[in-house]
Amino acid sequence: MEVSPIDEAKTVAGDASPAGTLGSPAEAERPGPSASSEAGGEQAAPKKGLSQHPILLLTGATLLALALLGGVVFWLHARHFESTDDAFIDAHIVQLAPQVSGRISRVLVDDNQSVKAGELLVVIDSADSQTHVAQALAQKAQAQAQLDNATVQIGVNQASYQQAQADVAAASAQADNAARDLARYRALQSLNPAAVAQQPFDQALALARQTAAQRDSLAKAATARADQIKASRTLAASGEDQVRAAQAQLDEADINLGYARIVAPVAGHIAQNSAAVGNYVQPGTQILAIVPLDVWITANFKETQLALMRVGQTVSVHVDACPQDRIEGHVDSIQHGAGQAFSILPAENATGNFVKVVQRVPVKIILDHPPKDCLLGPGMSVEPTVTVR
Repeated sequence: MEVSPIDEAKTVAGDASPAGTLGSPAEAERPGPSASSEAGGEQAAPKKGLSQHPILLLTGATLLALALLGGVVFWLHARHFESTDDAFIDAHIVQLAPQVSGRISRVLVDDNQSVKAGELLVVIDSADSQTHVAQALAQKAQAQAQLDNATVQIGVNQASYQQAQADVAAASAQADNAARDLARYRALQSLNPAAVAQQPFDQALALARQTAAQRDSLAKAATARADQIKASRTLAASGEDQVRAAQAQLDEADINLGYARIVAPVAGHIAQNSAAVGNYVQPGTQILAIVPLDVWITANFKETQLALMRVGQTVSVHVDACPQDRIEGHVDSIQHGAGQAFSILPAENATGNFVKVVQRVPVKIILDHPPKDCLLGPGMSVEPTVTVR
């Protein structure tokens, strides 16, 4: 009888059991000790949990607590300050330009040189200005001579007028005397016509008329002298006006002559010096600039940073060019309006696509004690920090 391969395999498996006897199919299929040990060698060892490492867990918790504490401390500290990096040194730069035309004859300063107020910087050829000064002096002298002549004439006319008045007084006395004599003759003649001869009466009448005419003539001459005095005074007043006009022209010539010498209006440092000997300059043409010593900081803070910012608050300034210096200042003023409101082309927000943007407001900060060994000039970047609490 033939045996199938399946029956032969079962027989072999039954013979291989530990008891050497045939068992149930379940027992035949259960692996023995050697098989289980081989299977266990192939499986990975079980992993340990985080709870089995308390030191690592404690370290992580400590670091997390320190991070939270540091964040709280930083927030408590940072809330006392407002800072910005949109800040720079500012100053009123003085732009110098000639007020008269001419050729530059001398340049006495160089780029970045320190100058004092009133120091001579540039000299322009002043030959034309000197000519105008001489001409104005001559015109003034001529006007003064005319004034002096008119003043002398006033004196002469006044003396003549006084003499004429004296002559009028003498003639008036003679006329009055002759008139009284004539009156007596007429009185006698009216009482007794035979008492007065005709010849003495006619002589008294002629003398009275002559002295009266002479008095009137001298009075008219005195009036003419008075009119001459008025005319002389008018000429003198005109001469004074001419003298003042000539003096004004002389002052203008002197001013133009002074304009040929360009001096420093303030103390500071020379910048943008384009003046050169031999260059012909026109009035209003900028030739150099002066950066004054008085500088300040213009800081553009966000409008959300101004809630607690007030004038007089302390400011700590970090200057990029002087990182080693500690510079202190204070808030001098806060502009009433955002910077974009004063721009050449202000924003037009009356549109349907408006997007709110936080604006910047300029704040002026004055340096309390500017460092002497640190270069501070307009346009340099700084980082101010304002103590608001």
